Order: sequence, then structure tokens, then C-alpha cells
Amino acid sequence: MTTPFTLRPYQQEAVDATIKHFRKSNTAAVIVLPTGAGKSLVIAELARLARRKILVLTHVKELVEQNHAKYQSYGLTGSIFSAGLKRKDNQHQVTFASVQSVAANLEQFNQEYSLLIIDECHRVSGDDSSQYQRIIELLRQQNPALKVLGLTATPYRLGMGWIYRYHYRGFVRSEEDKPFQHCIYELPLSYMIHRGYLTKPVLVDAAVAQYDFSSLSQNRFGEYAEKEVNQLLGKYQRVTRAIIEQVVELAMQRKAVMIFAATVEHAKEITGYLPEPQTALITGATDLKERDRLIQSFKQRQLKYLVNVSVLTTGFDAPHVDVIAILRPTQSVSLYQQIVGRGLRLDEGKTDCLVMDYAGNNVNLHHPEVGEKKPNPDSQPVQVFCPGCGFANIFWGKTDSAGHVIEHYGRRCQGLLEPVEENERPEQCDYRFRFKACPHCGAENDIAARNCHQCKKAIIDPDDQLKDALKLKDAMVIRCAGISLNTSESKLKITYQGEDGEELSESFDFSKPAQRHVFNTLFGRRLANGQTPLTFKTLEEVLQLQSLLPAPDFVIARKQKHYWQVQERIFDYQGNYRKANEI
Repeated sequence: MTTPFTLRPYQQEAVDATIKHFRKSNTAAVIVLPTGAGKSLVIAELARLARRKILVLTHVKELVEQNHAKYQSYGLTGSIFSAGLKRKDNQHQVTFASVQSVAANLEQFNQEYSLLIIDECHRVSGDDSSQYQRIIELLRQQNPALKVLGLTATPYRLGMGWIYRYHYRGFVRSEEDKPFQHCIYELPLSYMIHRGYLTKPVLVDAAVAQYDFSSLSQNRFGEYAEKEVNQLLGKYQRVTRAIIEQVVELAMQRKAVMIFAATVEHAKEITGYLPEPQTALITGATDLKERDRLIQSFKQRQLKYLVNVSVLTTGFDAPHVDVIAILRPTQSVSLYQQIVGRGLRLDEGKTDCLVMDYAGNNVNLHHPEVGEKKPNPDSQPVQVFCPGCGFANIFWGKTDSAGHVIEHYGRRCQGLLEPVEENERPEQCDYRFRFKACPHCGAENDIAARNCHQCKKAIIDPDDQLKDALKLKDAMVIRCAGISLNTSESKLKITYQGEDGEELSESFDFSKPAQRHVFNTLFGRRLANGQTPLTFKTLEEVLQLQSLLPAPDFVIARKQKHYWQVQERIFDYQGNYRKANEI
């Protein structure tokens, strides 16, 4: 049959990747496409090619309707099962449904489905009692060979991590089980922009003022307490007014403006500074009918300004939006890209989209998602090659003026090793840039490990080590701020310098293989954050590379008759105690 749409090359590649994957495997897979890439067309094409029953799930009625409409445009008829759309039909080969409605009516899906497609699949958790997992379990009972495909623009969420384990380009995202096993296709936002599939963003660096959220603490999801945010923003009322005045001025010749506020109270304040007849405010508490009415008015260009709080980052499509104003903090690259993506869809007469960040988020729109919370404001994504397998990892880190990596925060190589035997499963490279050595067998473990992965014995917790040492009268613990080296004949003396001027020292005799081995285990293996491990043979080699030697975070010593003997050196510490020069 003739189709009404010609798939873009990358959309066809995503469809082909899906077919190829499910021909050889039943493991759950995910496709990553940025906002505006046309995921609904990929879904429609897969549904058109199917020969058996398919269920397409998503979490908002707008996406149910949008995905259904694309499928219907092929001249095919699909069912809609969504209370929000006041339709509950699943009689056709393809059903488009909301996850909430299906979960509430599981008995009506007691049939055999060959494929489950989940749009915005980053919402799927590993919790067996969640709505998505209950639906998957039911469908697998009817068909053990059920294929599960997810589509999302944000495969990583702060506090949740990556939603899949293995990437088709040969790297590992997680050592733990995830809702999806494989990412089978991914397209970066920059690809879409450079090839004209999305509108060019113009980042306006002319902010009259910015909020400073750096003093606020975040939870594990990278979010801030609403009460604390409101207290801080209460001190910035004049700033907020000045910001909105600038937004209005810069948007004078623009079609539509979306403003992302930090809290409901903040959004109400922002709305008060905008022209009332042209402005709408949508929050999580907005009545659904009123929300639909306001969104339609905005899409029909009866309104120019749309202010929202965390509700229009997904499932919202208004191509004429050409100004994005970000007045909320986020450390999530994915969420930042989702927000900006609201203004990047193509529209007639639209040449670019102004993007103004007033929250000091310091996120590079074109950087890849690193997959960890940003450790500090100065960090940026850096490429770190694995000395073990050669894989080019992307970690948070810092570079010098020449672009060389001087520090990074990666732990384990993410490279995926090809199996030796055809039927073997690929394994993650076991090289660790940062590690905790097992005192029993010497195996390298993750710095947060409680038990050795090799001998399974318990590894002493660094906090317990420090706590026990601090109780002893004949023990000394220093927060190490740096090290210095001195040599005498065949001996290398290392002096550990505490932040308050304390010093502890120890020596390694390089003429003795055993002592040279201990030094290399402690320092040579960790050289340059583990990027260039080296087995030092001479003192001259050590002195030449002393600037790359790591300093431990804590040093524990015990009092002997006339000197302090170093007992423990704790590297890559993570725990409750403050490290040197940390405020």
C-alpha cells in the first residue's frame, strides 16, 4: 500500500534496527530519539508492518491521540483505550492506550499480543508492582515471547539512572538489571539540528540577571525542596520582574513563548508580570479541562505566553514556539534538552528559537548525557580512553587550557567486550579507574563495594576505619591535601600533607621488589586517575611523573616509640567525613 509519509532516513534506520533486533532476540529494547524526531511515525510504521496484535502505551492522552492519528493516516484503523479520551476499545489489531486505563482494566487485555510499544518509556521503573510492570507481566503470561520496545528522548534520569544496560555501539550503561536490556538505536540532538530536521537554537547570553541556586541542597534526584526554592526566590522579586521584562522585549517580534518556572508560587509571580490577555499558567493542579482549553488557545495562537511548572516537558507539541525561557534549575542534561526541544520543531517561517537560561544551569545543549550527577559546576563531559580495552568513555571531568584531561570522576570502563564464543553473552570491561582493593585477595572492587566481587569476603567500610582510628589515643588521622617526594639513594620518601599543616611520611625502598610492588599497587596503578597506569622500575621514572601521582583522601597512622607508622591510605573516599579543603 502507498503510505502518506516518507520516513526520514534515521526513522527508517530505527524501524530496521527494531526488526533486526527482535528477529534474533526477545529481550526488551529501547530507541532513543530527541524531542521533535517524530517517534510517532516510527511507531506507526512498526504497527503497519505488524501481522499480529500490538499494544502501544503512553502516559498522557495527548500522546495516545497523536500516535493513533499517525497510524490512522495510513488508512488503517486502530483502537483507542483511554479514559481521558472517553474511549475504551481494544478490538482492532493495534490498540493505542494510556497506561493508567490499561492498568485499571487488566482483565480486558487477557489476550495474546506480539509486541508492546511504550512511548516516553523512561517512566518505566523496575518495580514489579508498577503499572507498566503489571501490564508487561500480564502480556507475558499470554505470550512468553512478547517483544517490548520503548521510545524516549531521555534514557537517563537523575536518581533513577539509565533505563537500559547495553548500547549497540559497544558500551555498558549499567552493571545492574534495568527495565530494558538493549539500546538498539540512538540519535543525538545535534544531528537533528545540523541536518535541518530541527530548528536552530540561538542561546541568548544577554541575561539582565540570573538566579543563584548554588546554595541550595539537592536530593538524589537532583531536585530542590520547594520551600527552600520559594524562600530563595522571595529575595529575587526585582530580579524576576527584570527577567520577564527582558523576555517580553526579546520576544516582541516572536510568535510564542514558553516559560519554565521553578515552583508554583514562582510561576504565579511570573504570570503577574506578563500581559494578562496573552498569558496562560499551567501547573500540576490545573483542572484537566481547563488545561486542554489553555493549550488549544496557545496552539491556535490566541495566547503568546505559556508559563508552566514541570508539566509540559513531554507530550506537548506546538511547533510555532520560538522562545524558551528557563527560570528553573536542573542538573539533568536530558531534562534540559527536553525543555529546549519544546521550541525546536520546524514551522513555516520559523528560522530559529531563542533560548534564555536565567537559572545558571551551565548545561551544554550538545553535550552527551554522562549518566552521573554533575559533581561540581566546573565539570564538563570528557573523553577518557580505557588502558585495558581502548574504549573511549565519557565521564564528568576537567581539562586544562589545551583541552587535556587533568581530572575525571569515572569509576569503571563502560566498554563492552565481544564474546569469545558465539553463544556467550558480551561482558563489560573489568578495568576500574577508581577502585577499592580487597584486603583479602587484592581484587579491585568498586569504591562503594561492601563485599569483594571475587572472594566475596567483606571489605572494611572506610567510615568504620576512620571512626575506629579516631577513637584510639595512639592513632593519627589526617585529611590529605597533597603529597611531596624526596629521594635518598634507593629510597623514595612520600610526605602526606594535611590541610592544617600536619605531616605523615613513609618510605619505599626501590631496591627491594616487594616494596616497589606495594608502591606500584598504591600509586602506579592510580596514575593520572587510572588513565595511564604504570609499573615504575626506577626512582627517576617516579620523579618525572610525580605531578600525576594521586594523593589519598585520608591517611591513618599509629604511634610507634619514636615515629608515626602509616597504616592505611584511603583513596577515592566516599562517605560521611569531610575531605580536605571541602567546605
